Order: sequence, then C-alpha cells, then structure tokens
Amino acid sequence: MCRSLNLLGRWLLSLTGVLILSACAQNELTQPSLSAGDRIIGYSGQRVGLYGYGHPISATEIAGWDIDIRPDGVGLPPGNGSVEQGEWLYEEQCAECHGSFGEGVGRYPVLAGGEGSLQDARPSKTVGSYWPYTTTLFDYIRRTMPFTQPQSLSDDETYALTAYVLYLNDLVDDDLVLNQHNLATITLPNQANFIPDPRPDVANIRCMSNCRDPAAIRIHSEVAPPPDPVVLTAQVQDQSSTPVHPGREHYELFCSVCHKQGVGGAPIPGNAAHWQARMQRGLPDLVSNAINGIVGDTGVMPPKGGFMQLTDAEVAAAVEYMLGERRD
Repeated sequence: MCRSLNLLGRWLLSLTGVLILSACAQNELTQPSLSAGDRIIGYSGQRVGLYGYGHPISATEIAGWDIDIRPDGVGLPPGNGSVEQGEWLYEEQCAECHGSFGEGVGRYPVLAGGEGSLQDARPSKTVGSYWPYTTTLFDYIRRTMPFTQPQSLSDDETYALTAYVLYLNDLVDDDLVLNQHNLATITLPNQANFIPDPRPDVANIRCMSNCRDPAAIRIHSEVAPPPDPVVLTAQVQDQSSTPVHPGREHYELFCSVCHKQGVGGAPIPGNAAHWQARMQRGLPDLVSNAINGIVGDTGVMPPKGGFMQLTDAEVAAAVEYMLGERRD
C-alpha cells in the first residue's frame, strides 16, 4: 500500500512539472521578446510591471506614503485636537519615555525647556528652544510615535499631542484646539535662526561654449594624497637653478595640506600677519610646537601635523622653509 502511494506521489509530481514547463513554453510563444527594463503591456492595455509582475500603484497606496508636510502647512490632514485631549494621550503614550513634563527619561529626548541654552557648552535642543516649525513637530509625531507603534495615532490624536507638547513649552494656552488651519500660524522661538544657505552651488560663470569635458572633471570629497616624492623633487629642481631649501619638499608633501589654505587657522606661508605673533616666541618655540603639537585659538595642530613618520629634523626644516616664504 505504501509503495503504491509513493509511486502515485511521484507520478503527480512529474505531471505537475510537465504542466509548468508547458505553461512556460506557451508563455514564451505568446509573449514578445524583452530587453532589460522593458515592461509588458497586459491584455487590458495597461502596463502591468516589469516582466508582467506587479500592477499600477493606486491613489490609496500613494497616499499611504505621501504624508510629508511643508512648513507653511501644506499637506496637513483634516482634523483637530485640544491641549486637554493631548494631556491624557501624552500620559498614556509618551510620558514613559519623555517624562510627565517633557523633561526626558534616561537617554530619551527632552521635549520642553532649554530656552536660551543654544550658545552653552551643552545646549538643550527642545521643541521650544531649537525646533523651527510646528509642522515639523506634527510630522515627526505622525511618522514615528509612539516609539513601539509608529503611525498608529489618528490625525486627531496627533493634533492633540502636538498641542500638548507646545503647551509644555509655554507656547500656547491650555484651551487651544489645534487643527490644519491654525497649526502653521504658531511661530516657534528659534524659527528666525534657520536661514537658507546664501552661498551659490558654484562660483564660476556658466559656460555656453568651449565647455570642459565632463569626463575630465573630478570631485574630491577629502584631501588628496600627497604627490610622489621622487616626482615632486624633480619638479622642484627643474623649476629653479638655485639650491632647493631642504624643508621645501617636506612642506609640499605634508605641511601644505593645511598650511597652504590655512585649514583650521594654520598660518599660511607668505602671510606676514599670520606669523607676526608666532615669531615673537622665537624659532625654537615654533619648531617645538610643530613637533609636539599645539592647541591654538583657531584650531589644533597634532604632533608633526599627523605625519609621525617625519623626523624632528625634517619638521624643523619645513618650519624654517615656511618662515623663509613669509613676506614682510
């Protein structure tokens, strides 16, 4: 009996494989050949996804992701919530992490207080002291809170919690009812300190002809590696028939990374103003600082500029070269 069932099972499995192969073969005969990225047009005339999988996204599906809110309030959903309603919700959903008064529990964020602390050594960045817009608060609560059940709050509950957090920061009265019409009209204290970056993306004039080949343009996100010492020495010697200063090569290879552009307040060779106060301490003091490192008023120089493979004599030679390059 068991042997008969086993044989029957094998026969059914084989039959299933034949049917699948037949379907695949039929599909290959009826479907057009596709290149990478092509989409199949279904019998309804609509695109049904890559290789026939999937379906056009619906408005309801888009709405589930399209929940961003602009600072001017565009994108806020209909609804309302009062400070009083928010207090009950806050105690149930938020106080365990953020404290009953927004003071924060453990390492969870502080929500209230901190006014006037942004210039302190340890500023307290809360909704009242730091955040720019009330819409940012609503959007954050709506997307991520409660911590264990994000996006489980209704729109009315989100309005109520937003109103209560604003109340904890003494920004609204206790009888406020928040809604999509008045939320964006509430100005947070630090909003004016958030300004657009006035710097342009580029400082060059747009070229309309004889433009550079895009393939030849390189974008560097970090300091370029130093040039090859042998090549650099040859270039330096070719540029001048006079004897080469022994510290120039070490400066070009290592020190110029910061000193050429004045990174972190590093004195630039040739700028007398950068060296005037330093020279008053004398050359031995300058060499000692370069070898051992120094914390200055405008930046920090690590020992030997971070290139610990340099000898003390090489560092001293580079300092002397930079001093010789300064123009009084």
